[in-house]
Amino acid sequence: MNKREFIKLTGLAGAAVLSGPLSGLANTSATVKTNLDDPKAPFTLPPLPYGYDALEPNIDKQTMEIHHDKHHGAYVKNLNDAIANTPYASLTLEQILKKVTAAPTDKAIRNNAGGHYNHSLFWTLLSSQKTTPSDKLKAAVSKDFGSWEAFQQKFNDAAKTVFGSGWAWLIVTPGKKLAVINTPNQDNPLMTNLVKEQGTPILALDVWEHAYYLKYQNKRPDYINAFWNVINWNEVEKRYKAATA
Repeated sequence: MNKREFIKLTGLAGAAVLSGPLSGLANTSATVKTNLDDPKAPFTLPPLPYGYDALEPNIDKQTMEIHHDKHHGAYVKNLNDAIANTPYASLTLEQILKKVTAAPTDKAIRNNAGGHYNHSLFWTLLSSQKTTPSDKLKAAVSKDFGSWEAFQQKFNDAAKTVFGSGWAWLIVTPGKKLAVINTPNQDNPLMTNLVKEQGTPILALDVWEHAYYLKYQNKRPDYINAFWNVINWNEVEKRYKAATA
């Protein structure tokens, strides 16, 4: 698939986004209001906390525009459509994730609720400013993985070995330990009825091709390496502290 074909394909995923309260995610109090036909829709697309080009050269502007506006926007619209007139309609996003199952009737809700949560989290974990992990966070990581380098290798391997589309995660387990896992598609560690290893995500990497194909083509390892240059370690540590409090 060449660049022109990829852009055409991703454009098909685009959809108008909806306005309304987005629950349970940090840094999403502001909303993008673009669906004037249904202002009471429960979920909305959070704006990026930086410009589309802020992550250059590690993640390019065009990818961020398509990824946020088209892909994430489509997840929000489809989630609102999927939960309409169902018991899920009155739940928060986190409650939906905990309740959703592998039943065929839940398929659209599973995919789009996961897509909305995962991306809303992902944007906050990226930074246009250089940040570094604190000594406290490094010590916690070294305790559970043996060393910082061992953690990075394990995370990289988790991201590289996702077959097809999915995510790599650093989570805090129910036992307050750090662990690295990956999930397929838009599943995440909060989906208690679906994932084998549950926990609170504090770092996430989207390894769907739409996250990197325009710049890196099929070179996923290059994209994974570039990711380490734009991690918002202040946000990671904030989430670590909250998860272990």
